Amino acid sequence: MSSFWRGFRDALPFLLVLIPFALLFGVLATEAGLNIFETLAFSIVVIAGAAQFTALQLMSENAPAVVALVSALAVNMRMAMYSASMTPYLGSLPLWKRALVAYGLVDQSFALASAKFEASPEMPVNHRFWYFLGTVVPILPGWYIGTLVGALAGETIPSSMGLDFALPIAFVALISPMLRTPAHRGAALSASLLALGFAWLPFNFGLMVGGLGGMMVGAEIERRMGQ
Repeated sequence: MSSFWRGFRDALPFLLVLIPFALLFGVLATEAGLNIFETLAFSIVVIAGAAQFTALQLMSENAPAVVALVSALAVNMRMAMYSASMTPYLGSLPLWKRALVAYGLVDQSFALASAKFEASPEMPVNHRFWYFLGTVVPILPGWYIGTLVGALAGETIPSSMGLDFALPIAFVALISPMLRTPAHRGAALSASLLALGFAWLPFNFGLMVGGLGGMMVGAEIERRMGQ
């Protein structure tokens, strides 16, 4: 259990950033028309800030549900890479434990666990599991509670206040710190330009064109830099 408490302690600083975003998501989700149950269920099922804000932005623009779902899945494709990275460390666990790891695999728990496991290759697999679980325990309830409090507060905010502007601003604030490499920046710039250029397409498909084009540009930049 000492591994659990080390993971718990290491994850606590993330709450300083995670809870404000959860509060904002709760407020904006109710502003977009979701009720409290739907807003909380959204956070419990998805547990991914970027994907949730992406889907919420599209929903608020009346995009088709399939567009919102595909866009959110595209944003969350990194989770597949996270899973592959964790397999050498946790892949031998029983199925039910791997299911818990899969559910709790988010940016914060992955960052902490991968750093810990790489620094301690001799760590037994059971201790790795308890460390990972410790990182998850403060993060997930913090996201749920923040969402719920934000949703409750959002229902008290009159629509005349017009919080629509906050959603794109929040999304920009969420994405901006991720633009660390030329590939990231090239993908973001090209996706933005393509989305604007194809804004005339029906059902907000211009966003899909921008997303796909941005991924292609980012991948090409990484390929050329790797040569």
